[in-house]
Amino acid sequence: MVRASSNVPGMNPIVLDGGLATHLETLGCDLSDDLWSARLLADDPGVIRRAHLDYFRAGADVATTASYQASIPGFVWRGLTPRQARDLIALSVRLAVQARDEAGHGLVAASVGPYGAYLANGAEYTGDYDLDEDGLADWHRDRFEILAEAGADLLACETIPSYAEARALARLLRGRPSVRAWVTFSCRDGEHVSDGTPFEKCAAVFADLPQVVAVGVNCTAPRFMPELVKRGASIVYPNSGETWDAANRRWLGLTDPVEFGRAAAGWASLGARYVGGCCRTTPEHIRRIREHL
Repeated sequence: MVRASSNVPGMNPIVLDGGLATHLETLGCDLSDDLWSARLLADDPGVIRRAHLDYFRAGADVATTASYQASIPGFVWRGLTPRQARDLIALSVRLAVQARDEAGHGLVAASVGPYGAYLANGAEYTGDYDLDEDGLADWHRDRFEILAEAGADLLACETIPSYAEARALARLLRGRPSVRAWVTFSCRDGEHVSDGTPFEKCAAVFADLPQVVAVGVNCTAPRFMPELVKRGASIVYPNSGETWDAANRRWLGLTDPVEFGRAAAGWASLGARYVGGCCRTTPEHIRRIREHL
């Protein structure tokens, strides 16, 4: 059961962590795999715990688990049994809890990544799926239940690209009214989620769910954050703003942690209550956010 916590957001913004996979690569991990950081749940769980602890020490209030790309069918495809897959998904929460307890503060958010993360074809940034709302609810259900029972403080339903997937997750949340969650969408601009649906329409799907503590945006360019906050996003953790050059397999552009921290303070001043980073952000970005807040 997702457990209650006294660390409920108040007047001060809650600082989230940054890119888990980004920091794991900095620590020497090879994530060139369809399972991405989830592979390390089997191969090197200790390094995941260390990465969470580094973010807490940098000033994060929340650790988001390494379950974004983890799924039962994904692990089974790699040769694990369904039972082993379930155990690894639950382990993602235990590792974050251990890091939180060593740090002596904070919350653990169990990452519920989108169906597109399992497809590993970039669909979490387009919403171009082969499943409808019913199929998406069925696909998410087993992992959702494992993470809801694993001991996290809340679920992080993140990088959701489509209206259909939002409705599927809302259906699961309605079935578990004691489970707290935040929901964040990948967005194509300052008005629409990735499949073209207006952000406000997607956010409204969760308006009648009191256990949803925040609805907002992640893994989206920082330049879109001010407009999306004005449209009601109360949680924002964008990527660094760099772009991926697929032909040459490299990132283009630079990100300055100081400027990122200053921008995050601006998002908070507009009304964002949770701020952090996603892909290509590091503990240094989170340290700068903490300084500016």
